[in-house]
Amino acid sequence: MHVDFLIERFRQNASAPAIVWRDAVTDYGWLADEMQRLGRLLAERGVPRGAVTSVEADFSPRAVALLLALIEHGAVIVPLTSSVEEKKPEFRAIAAVECCIAIDDDDRVQIETTGVQARHELLLRLKSQGHPGLILFSSGSTGKSKAALHDIVPMLEKFTVPRHTLRTITFLLFDHIGGFNTLLYNLSNTGCVVTVQDRRPETICRAVQNHRVELLPTSPTFLNLLLVSEAYRQYDLSSLKMVTYGTEVMPESTLKRFHAAFPEVKLLQTYGLSEVGILRSKSKSSDSLWVKVGGEGFETRVVDGMLEIKAKSAMLGYLNHASPFTADGWFKTGDAVEVDGEYLRILGRKSELINVGGEKVYPAEVESVLQLMEGVEDVAVTGQPHPMTGQIVFARVKLTSGESLAEFRTRMRQFCQDKLARYAVPQKVELVAESLHGERFKKMRRV
Repeated sequence: MHVDFLIERFRQNASAPAIVWRDAVTDYGWLADEMQRLGRLLAERGVPRGAVTSVEADFSPRAVALLLALIEHGAVIVPLTSSVEEKKPEFRAIAAVECCIAIDDDDRVQIETTGVQARHELLLRLKSQGHPGLILFSSGSTGKSKAALHDIVPMLEKFTVPRHTLRTITFLLFDHIGGFNTLLYNLSNTGCVVTVQDRRPETICRAVQNHRVELLPTSPTFLNLLLVSEAYRQYDLSSLKMVTYGTEVMPESTLKRFHAAFPEVKLLQTYGLSEVGILRSKSKSSDSLWVKVGGEGFETRVVDGMLEIKAKSAMLGYLNHASPFTADGWFKTGDAVEVDGEYLRILGRKSELINVGGEKVYPAEVESVLQLMEGVEDVAVTGQPHPMTGQIVFARVKLTSGESLAEFRTRMRQFCQDKLARYAVPQKVELVAESLHGERFKKMRRV
């Protein structure tokens, strides 16, 4: 039914490697068999078709088979990984989860009904159509997490046409639109995905070396940490052909440094949102922040410097927030952009814009400069209220050295003199010991 085309491709490529998990390889024949076995288990255990079902698991082959079985079962899937452990009760309540399915450390499947009955209008509409659904929660890095409900049927359409694929690391998990898209793209083209147990630079580099990974989809924050750690110098990364980056604005300094370290690797900026899906993209060059986005099923426009998107694969709506769509169906992304012909440059979220006495400062602009300073491991910039200028630039900085705050502030001001406008130089600085990114390696600017 919904995934018949996938099962057919799995059977045709039964001996091809599908998933590397804990350094063991699972082939497509096993994946097809396990998916059908789990489909029978769902029926035997009385999981109703269309039930809102949480999937609480690692990125194991059995978890992937379960996701596909639930799509075929017409379920509304709520992927909850260990990265949101503390928020699981809140997310289950918002999604009105009717059935919880967990895969434990011993790879056993546990099914439990909750007694909850989903009553949200959007969920009832989706169930009446008999379509499988997907509920994705935003990271909440700048506010409360929002629950975006998707109809999976139009999401699957773009994967019916076979395309070329590369051996790929699943850096983004399947509870993220990018991770879900990466998984389906690779499975639909019978490519091989390589899973990792954690996302430390050393772990990623080791996986690239050991499993000859060709594609690394990741975030600018991770690429900066990889460069700072210099872990890449200890491993053979010659198999790597492409690195794609998204989820946040790329600091220009990080892009230039990474391109210099890996001149043979193609760098591609991606763009996507939980609300509309992942757009096709084309960077002007590997060391350029200018990118074309769109492709079949997507339209884009810029209104007052802000990017708006209309998509066939757009979500049905939020379960816990008002609709963000215009009357004619355009989604306001909240991203400010510059335009050069067909190309865009993403400046940052309008909500994160810092207004210093009428002068606009985007956090990524300041972070890009500070990350060039010796001894700076990471930095997160935001605005703070000020009685004279409205706001000032505030930087939280994680150092690799034992430098004092006073020493760093003096060095920072000297370093920024010819690189930033005076109003953009941080007026307040805090040295921190904790990480400045979340589980998804996205910058956490909100204090």
